[in-house]
Formats: sequence, structure tokens, C-alpha cells
Amino acid sequence: MSEDDDKDPHYPMREQLRRSREPRERPPLEEPPARRRHARGWHPRFLTIASFSITALILGFLAFALGTLPDLQRALDMAQGQTLSITVVDATGEDIGRRGRRTAPTVPLGETPPYLIKAVLATEDRRFYEHGGFDPRGIARAAWTNLIHFDLVEGGSTITQQVAKNLYLNHSRTIWRKAQEALITIWLENNLSKDEILTLYLNRIYMGAGNYGMDAAAQYYFGKSVRDVSLPEAAILAGLPKAPSRFAPTNDLNRARARADQVLDRLVASGNLTEEEVAGARTHPAEVLARGKDEGREYFVDWIAQQVEEKLPDTTGRIVVYTTLDLRRQRAGEEAVEHALAGMGKERNVSQGSLIALAPDGAVLAMVGGRSYVESQFNRATQAKRQPGSAFKPIVYLAALEAGYTPESPVTDEPVSMGGWSPRNASSRDWGTVNLTTALANSINTISVQVGNRIGIDRIVSTAERLGIEGPLPRNLSIVLGSSEVTLIELASAYTPFGNEGRRTEPYGITSIEAENGDTLYRHVPASEQVIKRERAQDMTYMLHRVMVDGTGRRAALTGRLAAGKTGTSQDNRDAWFVGYTGRETAGVWFGNDDNTPTEGASGGSFAAIAWHNYMTAAEKGLPPAPLPGAVRYRDTPLVAATRRRSGFFAELSDLFDAAPPLGDRSENWGGGFRQGGKTLNGRGKR
Repeated sequence: MSEDDDKDPHYPMREQLRRSREPRERPPLEEPPARRRHARGWHPRFLTIASFSITALILGFLAFALGTLPDLQRALDMAQGQTLSITVVDATGEDIGRRGRRTAPTVPLGETPPYLIKAVLATEDRRFYEHGGFDPRGIARAAWTNLIHFDLVEGGSTITQQVAKNLYLNHSRTIWRKAQEALITIWLENNLSKDEILTLYLNRIYMGAGNYGMDAAAQYYFGKSVRDVSLPEAAILAGLPKAPSRFAPTNDLNRARARADQVLDRLVASGNLTEEEVAGARTHPAEVLARGKDEGREYFVDWIAQQVEEKLPDTTGRIVVYTTLDLRRQRAGEEAVEHALAGMGKERNVSQGSLIALAPDGAVLAMVGGRSYVESQFNRATQAKRQPGSAFKPIVYLAALEAGYTPESPVTDEPVSMGGWSPRNASSRDWGTVNLTTALANSINTISVQVGNRIGIDRIVSTAERLGIEGPLPRNLSIVLGSSEVTLIELASAYTPFGNEGRRTEPYGITSIEAENGDTLYRHVPASEQVIKRERAQDMTYMLHRVMVDGTGRRAALTGRLAAGKTGTSQDNRDAWFVGYTGRETAGVWFGNDDNTPTEGASGGSFAAIAWHNYMTAAEKGLPPAPLPGAVRYRDTPLVAATRRRSGFFAELSDLFDAAPPLGDRSENWGGGFRQGGKTLNGRGKR
């Protein structure tokens, strides 16, 4: 066919097809924008680089997390081997509590009631025997449940994940810890059978009120081994791991029973039991052992157990820990705290309190960590950091004495303004010129700030650190009025050198630790440090005694014995403190609210001072008055005498005579001799 054939009128489509195959001339296109050319050339490359970078970052993160994991096999060997069983006894040898590590199973899986195992699986991890450590279906189900309820109703962690967390990790909620948890979960699933993992879980999980493991919880709540628990008791136990404190039957039995009903529902829904089989457990719910007043000492037992782990970190077997706790003083402390809260707590909006008592050598004689150990295991005597208010002022005044002031140094109450800060006194009284003793006794803020400004912040901070205040301490004048947060045991310990001739000792609770075979594993070695000159310590005792004679601490004053101390009230009455001492012990009390909400006028001079008085009266009942060096002086300056009430003077004089040692106990040169009938007698009555 010739070229002209393409034009044949009988084949009109041929010409169209030919033309369609020929290249067409098109008008020139505009140059695309630079960014479009850049996108076409670099977008794929950028995505490739970014994906490689993210992958490398994730792998690096996981590799580093893996490198920082604990020795998993060693920890597992310890968990499956011999446990540490701690028996804690008081100063007289009476058993006051038991603790053990949460690392080893106490009850084999085969000895655990089947319905308890089924209840745990139905509640915590339905697909435990099906998944490989992580359960996507469980996570999705939990997410959906939480979404429809607009609350965190259900968690997605498997039993293996919970074992990883409880066995190896802390309870921080960080991405880092989650990465470690994931790696440990994989390791556990590859090194242990499902039954072994479940056994670890049942004997390691926290069950509230300081109990770890199902058996410990069964003993505590029901007074029996986990081997013997009934179905309604098993339902309560299975419901605890989600929120041990909230669902603890000793905390709220009705709430615990409601949670147990939910567990029974899940047992039925999972097909493990029928409604007829659980009907009896619903109509006859579990009863719980009544817990006595001895629960207060559990705060001390927890503190002791923590110290044992610090002193003997790798110890296993049965040990007996001998402690300093004085049960008579312990009961006095618990009663004093409860009496204050029950009497005026609701009216003053005060929900919590704590108390600590220390011997001159630092021995902890009593420790009250809160109103109820069952409701809260948080120890407010050793863990809560709160602002001490004016209870910090003795440290400031000690620094002033060491800088050259004396108890009689004149100081003037006048307005203070520093950098826009204008501290005010608690009362509107104009004190005028008084001495340093009167200023501390009446807790005059304006004078305290002036004194603190003159001696300097560095001197105050160094004095506080020397007395054992750990800080961190603010480097501004607010520290004078107690803006730095401290624990009760920390502040009480800082007061001990005042009544101890200037010597400081670290608080301690353990006297010795013995193994089951009688070997001594640890023995406390007494040690003290002279942190204050003897004269300055006596000056402080004198000034703090005046606080209780005619100052803010009058309600803490004791009948027939010398004492010294200081009140403290933080801003908006959030914290009420009193820390004081006799010749035998130092005690501190604190009252407030865990959420730091203000109280309704609870102060150190009222609420706390009365509680301290009640404790010390009961603690030293029947004991002869002990000398308190420096508390009483025979001459006062006019500035002090002008503020003294006659009743206070005579009460003080009576205390002096009561506290004085018998003549037969005094040395030959006591007092330099005295006059009788015109002749001088020496200390033994010889002419």
C-alpha cells in the first residue's frame, strides 16, 4: 500500500490512527517551580533517610535499654531460690512484725486452689496461655472499655508484663521503663514456662497493706493459708492486684465485696464457673479478720525492712532484727495522734498526723506514720516533706548565737521590706525592743528575718546542714520562716543536739541482726559528733524552754519536769508542728493534709502542741524528771523578766527542784559549796 492509501476515503480511521502515532508539536511549557523540581528529586530520598534514621534510633534505644537491664538470670535465680524472712522485735524482744522479700514463691501452683487461679486469669489475663507475653486483643479490648466508660476501667498489661515490672523494675511511668519492661517480658517468655511465670505472679504481686503474694494476703486478711481459702475469699484476692489499697477489705469491706462480685461475673462470663456455682459466694461473701490497734507499728516495721535491705542487700534465709522500738511510747504516740484527729480533726479540716520520738543517742523510740496503716502505707514521719514554718527558727537562732549574739541581745520589732517581700507577724502586737530569747519564744517574724539578714544565708544553710537537714535549702531569706521542706524525722533529729550537750547522732532503729543459726550479721555501733559547742547548746535549751514557759508553746508545757521546744505553722495553716525535748527524749509531731490543702486554723501552738504534751505526759509517766542542762537560769535580764508571768516563774522554780539530782548523786565540788550557820559546807555536807 502506497502512502496515498492512507488517505483512502474508504478507510477514514487509518488516517486518524496514523496521525495519532506521529509526534505532535506542543506549545512550550512554563518552567516548573523550583520547589516542585526539588520535591520530585528529593522527596523519596528524604523519606528513605528519615526511615533509616528513625529505625536506627529505635534500635539504638532498645540496645541501650537492653544494656542497662539488671542481671535477669541472677534475679530470677534469687527469686526461685531461698527467700529472706524478717522477724522484727522491739526493745524488749517482743515480736512486732514480719516481712519478707517478694522474690520467691511460697506456694507451688499445684497447691493453689483451682478457682483462685481461674479467678486471677479471668480478671487479669484471659488469654495468658495463648499469647507470647503481649496480648493485642487484650490491649484493644481494654482501650475500647476505657473509651466507652470515659475512664481507666481496664488495663492491657499481661501477667508476664506485671511479673517483669514487679520482679525487676520500679513503678515509674516512663517510656524508658516501658522499653525495659517489653524486653524483660520477651526474656521471661523465652526462659520460663507459663506455669512458672504464673507461679511467680501469684507469689510476687502486691496485695495491699504491705503484703506481697496471695499467701501473705490470705494470712493477713483471712488468717489462713491461700491453700485453704474459699471461693468468696478467692474472689476478693483476685480482685486486689488492680488497686490493692483501694480494694483492700480491711480498708473498705463493702468496696472489696463489690469488686469480688465483678470477679465472679468474669468467672461466669469466661465459662470457668456457672452462675449456680458462684451463687453461694454472692449470698455469703467473705469475712475479714478484725485488725487491732497494733497496726500503727507497721510503719516502723516497713522502715526497718527497708534498712535491712540497705545494710544486707543479698541476704537470704531467716533473720531476726532487734530494734529500738519502745511499745509503751509507741502506744502513747498512736493515742496522741488519734486523739487529736478524732477530737478536732474534722472541725479543723485536719486528716493526717505523724509522730517520731528519739532517744539522745538517736534510737527511734516511737514512730507513727499516719492515722491508719491499712488505709495508707505512706510513712509521713520519714517520707513526707513539708514546710516546717517557725519550727525552723531554732536553727536560725543557733547560727545567730554562733555569729556573736547572746540570748540577751536586744533586737527590735519593726517593719521589714526586702525586694518587695514584707513578712508580717502572726499577731498585730508591737513588741518594740526585746531580747533574742523573747523574740524566739514569741516567734516574732520581723525580728527573725532581720537576724537572718544580718548573719547571712550561707551561715544559716551551713548550720542546718551540720544539724542534719539534707535540703535542698533555698538561698534566700524565706528559709528563715521555714520555706524549705523537711521530713519529721529529719527535723526532730536536728533538735537533738540542743538537749544533748551539742552532740548529734544519726537516727537508727536496728540494734542488731542475727541469722537463724545465731550468727550476728550486723550490730549497731554508737557514734556521735560534736556539732555545737556545749555552751551554745545550753543557750538554745534555755531559749526553747522559754517558748514553753511564756511563749507560743505554753500548751506543750509539762507538769513537774523541764522541757524545751518550738512551734511551727506553715503558710495558710497547711502544716502544724511541734518539736521538743526533755532530758530523756526528743519528740516531734506534724498535722496536716496529704493533698496540702489548708487547715481551718490548726497551728503548731494549739493542735500540735497539745498532741505533743499528751504524748510526752504518757511516755514519761512514772519516770522521775530528768535534768535538762541550760533550761533554767537564776538571773534573767530585765527584758526577759518584763515579759514573765509570776505563775511561769514559780512553775519554773518547781520544775528546777523536781529535776535536780539527789544530793547523794552530786560530786564533792557541786556548786562550789554552800553556807549554813555562817560556815561553808562542801557538797558532801562536811564542815
